[in-house]
Amino acid sequence: MSKKSWHLSRRNLLKGAGVALSLPYLNAMHGSHAIANSVAKETPKRLMVGYIAYGTYMPGRPSGATSQGNSDKPHHDWSWWPCKDAGDLTFNKSSEPFKELKDYVTYLRGLDHKGGWKMGGHSSGDVFATGADMTETEKTNNISIDQIAANMHGHKTRYSSLVLGTEGGTGSYGSSKTLSHRGPGRPIPSMHKPQEIFNRLFNPYAGKGVEQVRAGLKREASILDLLMDHSRSFHNRLGKEDKQKMDEYLESIRAIEQRVERTSQWTHEPLPDIDTKGLNLDVAYNQAREYIRCMYDLVYLAFVTDSTRYATLMLESEQSSTSEMWNYATYVLGYKGATHDIAHKRPADYSGQWDRWRAEQHAYFLKRLRDTSEGEGNMLDNTVVLWGSAHPHASHSTRNYPIHLAGGNKLGFKHGKLHDFVGDKKVPLANLFVSMLNAVDVPVEKFADSTGNLSQLMRG
Repeated sequence: MSKKSWHLSRRNLLKGAGVALSLPYLNAMHGSHAIANSVAKETPKRLMVGYIAYGTYMPGRPSGATSQGNSDKPHHDWSWWPCKDAGDLTFNKSSEPFKELKDYVTYLRGLDHKGGWKMGGHSSGDVFATGADMTETEKTNNISIDQIAANMHGHKTRYSSLVLGTEGGTGSYGSSKTLSHRGPGRPIPSMHKPQEIFNRLFNPYAGKGVEQVRAGLKREASILDLLMDHSRSFHNRLGKEDKQKMDEYLESIRAIEQRVERTSQWTHEPLPDIDTKGLNLDVAYNQAREYIRCMYDLVYLAFVTDSTRYATLMLESEQSSTSEMWNYATYVLGYKGATHDIAHKRPADYSGQWDRWRAEQHAYFLKRLRDTSEGEGNMLDNTVVLWGSAHPHASHSTRNYPIHLAGGNKLGFKHGKLHDFVGDKKVPLANLFVSMLNAVDVPVEKFADSTGNLSQLMRG
C-alpha cells in the first residue's frame, strides 16, 4: 500500500522527548507498514455507525419485508443483498466492492426497529442509531449507540465521540441530520465542513497559546458555576412543568461543565502533528466522490490518532432537498432526476449502480482500516462498523432494513455470511446493538427494544 502524503509523521510525533503519549498506536500511522509500538497502553476498541438514505434496491420484493431466499426467481445481479440464500457470502454486481473484504463483512436480513414501523420510510431514519419509539412510548428521540459507548469510555480520548453528517446540524423530527443523541430530546449537531472538522480535531485552539486557552476555560468554568448556583437558588419555587424544564437546563450546564473540564485536562497533552498535503479540506460538496471520501478520511484520522473511538457518519439525510446530496446520483451516474427519485421510481439502469457507488465509498474506508497495522492485527480488526438504512426500497417500508456489519474480528465477531432474521427467527435490530456494545467493553444487557444479543455473529 502506498503511503499517503498526509499520513502522520512518526518523526514529528516523537519530537519533544517522547511526550506524545496521547497517541499510543504509532504502528498504525503508516498504512500497512508496522512501526515498533513501545508506548501502547491498550488496544483501542472502536465503534462506528454509518447511514445511507432513500433505501436500497431490492427488485422482486414489493415490501422488502421478506427473505429474498423464499423466491424461485434467480438472485438479481443488482440487488443490494449480495446473494439469495442465507449462508456463505457470494457477491453480485451491487456488492462486489466488498468481495476482497469477505472475511470482514456480514449482511443481516430481517432486522429493523419497531420504533420506526409507524414513522414512515423517511422519518424512520431518525431512530436508526437509537431504536427509540416516538410514535408509541417516547415523546422524543433517545440516546444513540455511540453515546452509550462514549459515556463509558469517552474519557480515554481527547474527544468522546465524533458526529459527522453530509448536511450538518440536527434537523428536526422526521428529518434528522444527525445519527447521534445524548439522551431524550438532545440531538448532537453533526459537522459537515471538512476544514472545520479537521480544525476541531487537530487545531482546536485556533492559533491561541495553551496558557491563553486554559485561562479562557477557567473563565468559562467560573461563569458556569455562577449559572448553576443561580439556577438552583429558585428551583424549589417552580411548578412541576417548570422544574422539569429547569432540570433539563441544569443538565445542559453540567454537560458543558464536563466538556470544559475535559478540554482543560487535554491541554496538557500534545496535539497530533498531521501533514494535510494530499487531503483536500476545501473540497466542494458537488464533488461527490471526493467529498464523501474526505469525510471518511477524517473519521480514519480521528481513529488512527486515537482522538476518539466512537463515530457516526450520516452520509445522506432522508430530507436532503436543500443540499447537494439531492443531486449526487446526477453527478455520479448522469441520472436525470433527484437522487430521492431513485427511491420511488427504482429505474433498472440506475438503482443498483447507485447502491454500488455507495458501496465503493464505504469499502474504501474499510480497506483503509484493514490496511493499517495495529497490534497483532489491523485497525479493522479492532473497529466494528455498522452501515445501512432505515427502509429497504421503493415502498418505503420500515421493515427489513438493509444492514451491513464489518470489522471487529479481534472483538469477537465472525464474518463472511448472510444471516436471515425472518419468520420465527425475527429479532429486533437492537439485539445487534447489544452485541456491538458488549464487543467494545460496554456491558449492557438491553438497548431500546432488544430481547437479547446476536450470539450467532460471535466466535464461540
